[in-house]
Amino acid sequence: MILFLIFVVLVVVFFLSGFKIVNQAQVMIIERLGRFNRILHPGLQFIIPFVDTVRGVHWKDTVRLATGETYSVYRTVDKIDLRESVFDFPRQNVITKDNVTISINALLYFQIVDPKSAVYEIENLPEAIEKLTQTTLRNVIGEMDLDTTFTSRDIINEKLRAILDDATNKWGVKINRVELQDIIPPREIQNAMEKQMKAERDRRAAILEAEGLKKAAILEAEGIKESQINKAEGEKQAEILVAEGKAQARIREAEGEAQAIRNIIEALSGNGQPDKYLIAMKYIETLQDMTSGKDNKVVYMPYEATGILSSVDGIKQMFDKK
Repeated sequence: MILFLIFVVLVVVFFLSGFKIVNQAQVMIIERLGRFNRILHPGLQFIIPFVDTVRGVHWKDTVRLATGETYSVYRTVDKIDLRESVFDFPRQNVITKDNVTISINALLYFQIVDPKSAVYEIENLPEAIEKLTQTTLRNVIGEMDLDTTFTSRDIINEKLRAILDDATNKWGVKINRVELQDIIPPREIQNAMEKQMKAERDRRAAILEAEGLKKAAILEAEGIKESQINKAEGEKQAEILVAEGKAQARIREAEGEAQAIRNIIEALSGNGQPDKYLIAMKYIETLQDMTSGKDNKVVYMPYEATGILSSVDGIKQMFDKK
């Protein structure tokens, strides 16, 4: 009876040891007699005890202390996490193209897409990714000078991501993103850069001040120009208006004289000799101008006096009729 109970207990333990619970977003690698057999997906799974075994995976975790220091912890796990993971790589020194040593630390986001390759193609996946990232970062930074390094973070991130994603493809890993956290040059370089930035700010301030004075002078000159133009335009318009007024006055005067002549002609139309009247009037005015001098004692008798007298006689007869 005791042996039977022991046998039953062993059988129960044997079967219970074959049940495995796999959490969501995790998988387990199963080997049968030392060879890869299958991948256990999330849920309740059963394996044959002592025949099927779970393959342990060497893993490296980075732990950051409150002081900012980091250290690595190595452990063996029986489940592979398929979620996106982040590695905070410790700070390392790299040399730029112009032989300046700078300190850089980076973040790397990756995800395991092929658990079998992640186990059998590389011995310690996190450490391999870390070393590959460090060497790739040295190569990328070594192709750039210091100034380009500070202004090309996005380019560096994209280069690192493309190179690492291609290199880790056979490991069943997808590199989603690489981010450079800090780029710290030596102290003397920082001092020189601060002086350069200060000189650049002073130069820009001087340029902006000069441009402001230039624009102010231009605006002032344009204002004076516009004022003179407006003044000249006003004087021009005033002269035009005065000339137009004189022209209108002359036109009105001429129209009035013409109207007066027409009235006289209409009044004399009954006599039938208006031309003689006009000639006589103009002739008399001319004689008056000729004899109007102060010291002029000469009496002029026109050559056609008889004609003028006949015209005057005609005027007298006309008014007698009226």
